[in-house]
Amino acid sequence: MYQHETAAMRLSLLLLVAAALSAAPAAAQMPPIVVPPPVIVQPLVGGGQPGALSPEFYSQSCPRAERIIAEVMQSKQMANPTTAAGVLRVFFHDCFVSGCDASVLIASTQFEKSEHDAEINHSLPGDAFDAVVRAKLALELECPGVVSCADILALASRVLVTMTGGPRYPISLGRRDSLSSSPTAPDVELPHANYTVDHLIQLFTAKGFTVQELVALSGAHTLGFSHCKEFADRLYSFRDKGGKPEAFDPTMNPSLAKGLQAVCKDYLKDPTIAAFNDIMTPGKFDNMYFVNLERGLGLLSTDEELFLDPRTKPLVERYAANSTAFFDDFGRAMEKLSMYGVKTGADGEVRRRCDAYNHGPAMPK
Repeated sequence: MYQHETAAMRLSLLLLVAAALSAAPAAAQMPPIVVPPPVIVQPLVGGGQPGALSPEFYSQSCPRAERIIAEVMQSKQMANPTTAAGVLRVFFHDCFVSGCDASVLIASTQFEKSEHDAEINHSLPGDAFDAVVRAKLALELECPGVVSCADILALASRVLVTMTGGPRYPISLGRRDSLSSSPTAPDVELPHANYTVDHLIQLFTAKGFTVQELVALSGAHTLGFSHCKEFADRLYSFRDKGGKPEAFDPTMNPSLAKGLQAVCKDYLKDPTIAAFNDIMTPGKFDNMYFVNLERGLGLLSTDEELFLDPRTKPLVERYAANSTAFFDDFGRAMEKLSMYGVKTGADGEVRRRCDAYNHGPAMPK
């Protein structure tokens, strides 16, 4: 269900697009280049201080938890350099749907569907799920039944952001894993590639996130890749607002558009064809995503619209010019996101396996 693309395939796509950019004629050359209050909750059994999530939650019950997770993530990232982007995307998809509770990790069965069945989640990378499973197995050997899958996913995301050059931000621990997983909620609650800025702002605002946090979190697209179907409408049969046909979306750099048209020409036959979100530094967490938007090198229409909309353009320009500002704001937004909708007490459990409930899903009341 979750598609894997080989590193060689992805690299070849990057080289094709980069070659198209470097071969562009002169006329098409690119131009020059609030911290939330703490969340007070009940802790998991077996660790932490009574009454609150804490970065030191496992200091007594599983003191090597973060080191174990870091070692597993390092191994996975070295074997597959897109692991960081995959885990970060899975983390976002988890938190934005019912909160950071590992509900996205539950596997569907013939009797019970889960978030895996949502169309928007079909392209989540299997390597990201495998990374969490490996970390869980290692932790179960060290301290069985102690570390939740939700905490593993939160810590793994931070480790991989830092490992690829991004900021280290605080993570409070003590989440419980969900007792349910909706097959329909993700398609409603997650942003889609063709959303307008208005729609994005409405979606994020409804969950308590500001426009600044929306733009900062979008910077995660500095890592990873997207499948051609997510941006094909910008490349083929594009029409302007008046219905006039265009060769491609005119807000896209012409060299990039032509390169992607060549790369994606068979995407209907092969839905695994993809391109890097950031064709300049795809494996490095940096502010190049925002620099690219200024150059018309945004891959998804939602990306490029952030530079075109007057509410978000000043933030894009700020982050493009100042990587420290981006890192600071991204770290704060990720810290806030990691606390969104956390489960505690009887609202959750510590799963023995991340892809299955301990005793079956919670039944509707």
